[in-house]
Amino acid sequence: MDVKLTTIHTGNFKLDGGAMFGVVPKVLWNKMNPSDENNLCNWAMRCLLVEVGSRKILIDTGIGDKQSDKFFSHYYLNGDQSLDRSLSQAGLNKDDITDVILTHLHFDHVGGAVHKESTPAFKNALYHVTEIQWNHALNPNPREKASFLKENFEPLQNAGVLRFVKPGDKIADFIEILTCNGHTLEMITPLIHLPSGEKVLYGADLYPSHSHIKSNFVMAYDIQPLVTMIEKEAMNQRAVKENWWIYYEHDLAHEMSKIALNEKNQFEAVNFASIEMLN
Repeated sequence: MDVKLTTIHTGNFKLDGGAMFGVVPKVLWNKMNPSDENNLCNWAMRCLLVEVGSRKILIDTGIGDKQSDKFFSHYYLNGDQSLDRSLSQAGLNKDDITDVILTHLHFDHVGGAVHKESTPAFKNALYHVTEIQWNHALNPNPREKASFLKENFEPLQNAGVLRFVKPGDKIADFIEILTCNGHTLEMITPLIHLPSGEKVLYGADLYPSHSHIKSNFVMAYDIQPLVTMIEKEAMNQRAVKENWWIYYEHDLAHEMSKIALNEKNQFEAVNFASIEMLN
């Protein structure tokens, strides 16, 4: 059965460069992600639509529009893309979506999942998330409390549209649930097994951009940065061995790439490409 992959752009936002790269010196990350005079870098909020048969599966939903103008002012939303506009360009609307995979419940990934009226934005969809991440978001630690906005996800439980998934589960038989715990507890990094034999890992916040391939390029937002480094090293090794594509949710310039070892025996992003080339 044919599988179609489409990027769903939901707009851009700005975050502090130091927060995005942790202890990595600015002189290194600024070459790849130039910051403005306020030390802010511009980032995409790139979701992925996976179509197979009657299934229309959306991975993540962007930041949404429920919060106040003051809230959004902190993130300098920009660009002319939106969730609705991108779905329309793909020939669909929200009612066509049958499944939503929520990698995790931070506001820039789950904001578009629920309407302002506290109803599911995708009324015909089942929402997939890990139970550990769900419970973690409902009872957040002080570090992540500002990122888990309950109005973005609690209505899903009230509407009875939640499905808890576990590592190793598959959605539509070809999207494998892999999880990581460094950024937040049991974040999903879905691995898409295409009929062609190609594999695509949706990097979520393990690989927010191609600049984060190196194991020590870890966001200050991560609750367990050492765990992120270990997880990334293992994922890099598997990605090279199995020739995966890595799809970047926040990389402003690049949708996806392969990973390779360079002459210094360090992992790096190579062969940048657009997701549509796999259709």
